[in-house]
Amino acid sequence: MLIAMIREVSPLIAQCELTHLERQPIDVEKARLQHAAYAACLARLGCEVQCLPATPDLPDGVFVEDIALVLDEVAMIARPGAASRRPEIPSVAQALEPYRKLLTIEEPGTLDGGDVLRLGRKLMVGLSERSNPAGVEQLHRLVEPFGYRVEGIPVSGCLHLKSAVTQVAENTLLLNPEWIISDWFRAMKIIPVHPAEPYAGNALLLNGTVIYPDAFPATGERLESAGIHLEWVDVSELAKAEGAVTCCSLIFEA
Repeated sequence: MLIAMIREVSPLIAQCELTHLERQPIDVEKARLQHAAYAACLARLGCEVQCLPATPDLPDGVFVEDIALVLDEVAMIARPGAASRRPEIPSVAQALEPYRKLLTIEEPGTLDGGDVLRLGRKLMVGLSERSNPAGVEQLHRLVEPFGYRVEGIPVSGCLHLKSAVTQVAENTLLLNPEWIISDWFRAMKIIPVHPAEPYAGNALLLNGTVIYPDAFPATGERLESAGIHLEWVDVSELAKAEGAVTCCSLIFEA
């Protein structure tokens, strides 16, 4: 059974952490409707959707992916680089405890789940403003016994590694070459984002379909031309909070 853990949009989402975007008004009700449609999409694609306890006082709580990394054998409880997000940790850890043994990233390490791209038994980790070398080293030490390799790679111009690159097919990545050097992924086929759509690199591959924001039609056309089936979603309000389709869920096999 495939589980998708989500959390509803906080009424304070407009007070979210921002790193690369200027603050804009966010329509909370519209964001909630978009999030509900996203959750329905997860369900259509085969997930049992589980909603975590609401955290109305935590503006970024909807972006649950940053709080954990769920592998086949264990769940890694992250230590977000933004201190304001660390109160999100206990409820996510409690929800994951029935499914996995929990391991944790400790101070001085920082790690956001949005910086981790899993490619088989290899974990590519973005060295971003949210994830530091100490966090990458801890992750390496904790997952090596389970046969995973960890490689830290520099990220610039965007919030997380998965802002710049995500997997869209078995051997194919969607990538913004302005934000991440494609040489890190020489074994993979690369589809570059359309130059006019720099934020188009985040896509969620789920059961052979890619959940993809409808804000990026030119890049979407490139994906469809490559034979990739897209499920289009509107996440425009969440995007104002530097959110994307991967960061709104934690997906794993129960």
